[in-house]
Amino acid sequence: MIARHAAVLKVVDRGCILLVVYTALSMGVVKGIWVSVDVWHLVSVTIVATVLLAVVLAATTVVGRLARVDRGDAIVLVFCGSKKSLASGLPMALVLFPAATVGLTMLPLMLFHQIQLVVCAVIASRLARHPDEAGQPASAPAVRTVGEGP
Repeated sequence: MIARHAAVLKVVDRGCILLVVYTALSMGVVKGIWVSVDVWHLVSVTIVATVLLAVVLAATTVVGRLARVDRGDAIVLVFCGSKKSLASGLPMALVLFPAATVGLTMLPLMLFHQIQLVVCAVIASRLARHPDEAGQPASAPAVRTVGEGP
């Protein structure tokens, strides 16, 4: 059933994530976080988020190599190990923090999420161009999406 409706599910999935990101950014604008945060604080938070993402990506890569998992599992480990998104973070923040502070509280996650999307897109593109780059044979199992056959 999922395979039959894959196109619709893809649109709904991406639409939901877009709405969550839009909601978080809108809350930030309404609460005035872009005005209340100094440019240098914004730059420093961006640098910390970038370093954190780099550390997590490096750690998951090393763990995959040390565990000697196949190429497909190593790719999954790298991508899933770094995923912290607004789709899960915003609802939790709304429960944990007072509404007046959620916009400012979510600022680091908003920045991390955007950096993560760009960096992971570059990594995915590179992996797609060089199927045997990870030192594995090119015949290693390919990563399949939900609903794809064997």
